[in-house]
Amino acid sequence: MTKQKRLGFFTRLLDDVSPPERYRLAADQIIHAEKLGFDTAWVAQHHFHRDEGGLPSPLLFLSHVAVRTRSIRLGTGIVTLPLELPLRVAEDAVVLDLLSEGRLELGIGSGGTAEAFVAFGLDSAQRGPINAANLSQLRKALSGEDVGGGNRLYPDGRALLNRIWQATFSVEGGIRAGQAGDGLMLSRTQPRPKHNPDATLADLQNPIIDAYLENLPAGVEPRILASRTLFVADEQSTALEWTDQGLRPFGAHLAAAGAIPPATSLSELIRLTDTHLGAPQAVIDSLSQDAVLDRVTDISFQVHSVDPPHDLILRSLELAANHVAPALGWRSKPAIAIAS
Repeated sequence: MTKQKRLGFFTRLLDDVSPPERYRLAADQIIHAEKLGFDTAWVAQHHFHRDEGGLPSPLLFLSHVAVRTRSIRLGTGIVTLPLELPLRVAEDAVVLDLLSEGRLELGIGSGGTAEAFVAFGLDSAQRGPINAANLSQLRKALSGEDVGGGNRLYPDGRALLNRIWQATFSVEGGIRAGQAGDGLMLSRTQPRPKHNPDATLADLQNPIIDAYLENLPAGVEPRILASRTLFVADEQSTALEWTDQGLRPFGAHLAAAGAIPPATSLSELIRLTDTHLGAPQAVIDSLSQDAVLDRVTDISFQVHSVDPPHDLILRSLELAANHVAPALGWRSKPAIAIAS
């Protein structure tokens, strides 16, 4: 794909502070990303668990961010659709899109912890069928169809139909997103199959992209977003210090769940979690080896699971926008002035 790629920032709201401070810091990071020329900002929905991100209401949070920004597009990465009433998601999404002057990108998926499904009175094993049914209802509402009793969505939501994204780990998910003409969202890392534990992330994600493109309706422009863990620092030693602190507990959690083998060294842990870190040139060299990135339309950088302090996140954004992205041919818009 030769079109210039959109540059995005994804925040998980994992700072070790109170909830109001988490939200303030995340909003400040998105505002900073906009000033640096980032095209998009993404947040995830997580219920109940402080260490998962602590943001159960992403559309509400993004409405707050919309007031403080002008141009950066605001995305959900993702809304856990099986745990939602799809008609209410449609209504809230339309209102946010209007208030933000058409800046919403609506990412959805079936993710979420099994414990969260229990709390909502649902069976996690049924998340796939529930997600499919809810997505169909969401699309029906946004299309302006009768959703029951002669009722149709107001305000009109058809503008959002071309801004739905589906997150997936699988080829089957790529087929579904392609057939629907939706955007495709690829994760920063994903478990390796037991029969091929040394597979690269590209080995897993390129077949998903292939399936998506093969099933995309004629005339529909592909939208493919790859999220990647990226921590850029002025010094390599700084990046390694914080990466060691952040990845150790994350790696132990993944190993306990059987998602990765126990790592015996930091370098091995970095490889197993698909983390890109270091001074700008080291990050450029690392990302250059990722064969997926040549095929995507959008790239979204996140510091999770390194999770350095707020000031280093801001600096990482600056280095990514000013050095890493241009070196790899990704577009960064000129900085803009933001009214206080």
